[in-house]
Amino acid sequence: MGIYNSNMTDESIYIENLSIGYPSKNETHLVAQHVNATLYSGELTCLLGANGVGKSTLLRTLSAFQPKICGDINILGKNIDEYKKNELSNVISVVLTDKCDVYNMTVFEMVSLGRSPYTGFWGKLADADMDIVRKSIRMVKIDDLSDRMIHTLSDGERQKVMIAKALAQDTDIIFLDEPTAFLDFPSKVDLMQLLHRLSRETNKTIFLSTHDLEIALQIADKLWIMNRNMNVSIGTPEDLSLKGVLAEHFASDGLFFEPNTGSFKVKHECHSKIKLLGEGVEYAMARKALLRNGISAGNDVDTLSYIEVHTSNNIEIFCVCISGQPPYTCNNCEEMLRYLRSYY
Repeated sequence: MGIYNSNMTDESIYIENLSIGYPSKNETHLVAQHVNATLYSGELTCLLGANGVGKSTLLRTLSAFQPKICGDINILGKNIDEYKKNELSNVISVVLTDKCDVYNMTVFEMVSLGRSPYTGFWGKLADADMDIVRKSIRMVKIDDLSDRMIHTLSDGERQKVMIAKALAQDTDIIFLDEPTAFLDFPSKVDLMQLLHRLSRETNKTIFLSTHDLEIALQIADKLWIMNRNMNVSIGTPEDLSLKGVLAEHFASDGLFFEPNTGSFKVKHECHSKIKLLGEGVEYAMARKALLRNGISAGNDVDTLSYIEVHTSNNIEIFCVCISGQPPYTCNNCEEMLRYLRSYY
């Protein structure tokens, strides 16, 4: 695998006192400094942070696409400055954000380009190269797309093709710059689960930037969180949750972090309240619908008016009892909310 035996150590990238930035008009603009971190083989690590904090700069620096300001980057036991460009292409593969708008090329041909560091761009694929290409396509589970033209694929399918191409490059490390940027939600989850599975099955280091915070919290092994104070916080989603780092970085006036579930919730301003009786998923959905409409509801709310939720013959029943009014029975949350608007 590449030019280094990853079985010698689980540590694939070691960063010490790293400062990164990019040139501006008269000086270098610093975006992060004193970064000390380690990336491990067999793990999926997600890089998070607001637009403009330097996620792409960090990825470009680790890929040697731009120079670091100071500090050390050790890749597979060797300082990045000691690598020749052609050597790095045998160690790191990079999947960029840009859409792959290619015509007159099949999926198999595109994935085959991952072998170019070994064959040259116009080099002929040997049988061993062909086997690696087929294996890469099979691992990403796009065998049925092999003969399709790239321009006929969906965005999600194209991203899988580019991941297969990175696998065909046969490197120990894969970097991806916002691979889920153009995908719908199910495709985002599918792609992230694919990358997590590949990190385990191939023992590769997979490091990607993303804005999909909630998906990263549920799938990533490690998170790197960059902020505008030029710091990077690193840890498992659970450890960063326990330390309050997630709430500190992402909570806002309209968003709060719920430690018990390890997820973010939208804040709702409540202008009224009502007692809500019931249990199970029907109760939870009624409470969610009421909260979204500015009504605080729950078993512990003390009001004369109340809503009772239960299920009869597999049909949800919402019985709304407004003080001084006869009970009103609804069969769904929409009807319940419409009735309540006359009183709340």
